[in-house]
Amino acid sequence: MIFSNAVVLSVIILATLCVLKVPVFFALMISAISAGLIAGLGITDTMTYLIGGMGDNAETALSYILLGSLAYCMEETGAAAIMAKKISHLVKDNKFLLCVIIVIISVIAETIIPIHIAFIPILIPPLISIMNKMKMNRKMLAVSFGFGLKAPYIMLPIGYGAIFHGLIVDSFKSSGLEITGSDVIRTNWIAAAIMLGGLICGLILFSRDREYEIKKVDKNENISEKLERRHIFVLLSGVITVVVQVLTNSLPLGALVGLIFIVVTRVIKWDDMQKMLDGGIAMMGFIAFVMLIAAGYANVVIKSGAVNELVEVAKSLLGGSKLIASYVMILLGLLITLGIGTSFGTVPIISAIYVPIAMSLGYSTMATILLVTVAAACGDAGSPASDTTLGPTSGLSVDGQHDHIKDTCIPQFSFFGIPLIIIGGFLTTIL
Repeated sequence: MIFSNAVVLSVIILATLCVLKVPVFFALMISAISAGLIAGLGITDTMTYLIGGMGDNAETALSYILLGSLAYCMEETGAAAIMAKKISHLVKDNKFLLCVIIVIISVIAETIIPIHIAFIPILIPPLISIMNKMKMNRKMLAVSFGFGLKAPYIMLPIGYGAIFHGLIVDSFKSSGLEITGSDVIRTNWIAAAIMLGGLICGLILFSRDREYEIKKVDKNENISEKLERRHIFVLLSGVITVVVQVLTNSLPLGALVGLIFIVVTRVIKWDDMQKMLDGGIAMMGFIAFVMLIAAGYANVVIKSGAVNELVEVAKSLLGGSKLIASYVMILLGLLITLGIGTSFGTVPIISAIYVPIAMSLGYSTMATILLVTVAAACGDAGSPASDTTLGPTSGLSVDGQHDHIKDTCIPQFSFFGIPLIIIGGFLTTIL
């Protein structure tokens, strides 16, 4: 039975614990251990796989800590506050314009300057006061972040998109289907277009006024808007980070060089380096550790054989119908992604299974690519363990008035996950 499967039960446990407001860190650990025990691994092997699998996200976690330190420097020097003030002057009382600006910044953070979610906890707090005055429902920004952080890497082979597209090409090749990067590009704009429709609907629905208690959260609200030498250097460090990353293909190395530049130029004094690192850990450490646990969870469910069991059950439900097959495989991908919290980690898992099935059922190359993309992405925007949800919450909840599940996860899943499942699933049968 599908409901006795370790993956299914552990995802249900994860969702239940998150709804009960158990911290995501503990909820993930409990769910991972539950998956191992349900699959019959035993507590010793489960913990071994859990801890051993954390290394799969080690580079990502290190990147977050170092980028968090870089973001802390931007916050301490007031560079982020200056940017936020300029955005405030530009926006005035226009909620939709603020959302458009956030989408643009998010797209840039995924492509041209690949700092991913590191900018959120430094840019959003200075904007909270103006958002409160506008009576802006923060769910508008939650869905704006959801689109800006996901659609670029799904559609464009730049920055994080280069990694995602490369994963699809490589995993398809390993599964017996040769495709090129151009195949992914000419297919995945469809998924991005579905998400754009979801974004527009979400912004319209959440545009009604919502009252928030006025709290002071911006310690730099009285800072001058004049750019100083330290502001220029700290912004230049971001450029250096990107250049080094592009040249070496290593985001942690790029962030490290950027931090060294900040210290050498005395933006941060020698004696304050520990404070800089502590600030980075405080800002991004939680998300980094959640990503480590998510990788451990993924390793547990893979080693347990629960994913393969789930696939066998899914195969028995297909019945030779493309429509049924598409929705069964997408929902299976949803379950996996909701648990491990990353579409990047889901692609290699499901490609090995879906590509042979799709080929046997006569799916076109485009349909197969879209199937894998949708199955991997539909649960990312909405998973409690995803950086696409954790990042926005880290900024929007700074005054304690934004709930991770109700205000970030559910809105993102409602306007991105569900449309991807319904529309994407249908389109895979006609491409």
